[in-house]
Amino acid sequence: MKLSLIVPCYNEEEGINNLQNQLDPILEKLSKSWELELIFVDDGSKDNTYDLLQQHFGQRKYTRILKHEVNQNLGAAMRTGFSTATGDVIVTMDSDCTYDPKEIFPMLDMLKDDISVVTASPYHPLGGVENVPKYRLFLSKSITLIYRILTGSKIHTFTALFRAQRKEAVKDVNFTSNDFLATAELLIHALTNGQKVVEYPTVLHVRVFGSSKIKLLKVIWSHTKFIPKVIKMRWNGSFSQNKLIQN
Repeated sequence: MKLSLIVPCYNEEEGINNLQNQLDPILEKLSKSWELELIFVDDGSKDNTYDLLQQHFGQRKYTRILKHEVNQNLGAAMRTGFSTATGDVIVTMDSDCTYDPKEIFPMLDMLKDDISVVTASPYHPLGGVENVPKYRLFLSKSITLIYRILTGSKIHTFTALFRAQRKEAVKDVNFTSNDFLATAELLIHALTNGQKVVEYPTVLHVRVFGSSKIKLLKVIWSHTKFIPKVIKMRWNGSFSQNKLIQN
């Protein structure tokens, strides 16, 4: 089977060396069981991210390095990655390695039978966070609580990019968000489509290199605009067949 690993990047020049150090042993191990496709999407970086990606990863035959000429934000980078990916399984991960990339292996192990999505979940009772700013935790947990109530699900984390999913869960899915809302929108689409979702409890770390790209007010506004759509889905019974496998 083929696995596509998608890594969106924006102004990550300080962390590319660390990213390679983290990914090299993982890619070597994955290549023994999977046909690999490594996709980087440079979302209009203003620094040397693209050149460094080429330098550190460009010589590998399974690597594709894509570039937006201007910054379009996370959701747009995810769409570009999904439209390019040809894998049976698609993994998305953060370029800053705030989730340990080695967790890919247990997440892939959980993606079996009729499970469609495995999402990293630091807010799961067995998960955790380390040195993450309190305002970010408050925002993310508040958003998750709202979506949890509206969808009737038991999901603890809606906002993690780090996921393993079958291609059917993301290919041809009409999600419209260009920003960080995209992660929640995709998970909600999975639930409305009757796909089975399982959480993988893990630890979210503070980034070591570079700075966060999250713009707090824009993220709040995006979710504020999206919540009425979720309320409408709830009213129309879209979540009546919600399929979450609780860990």
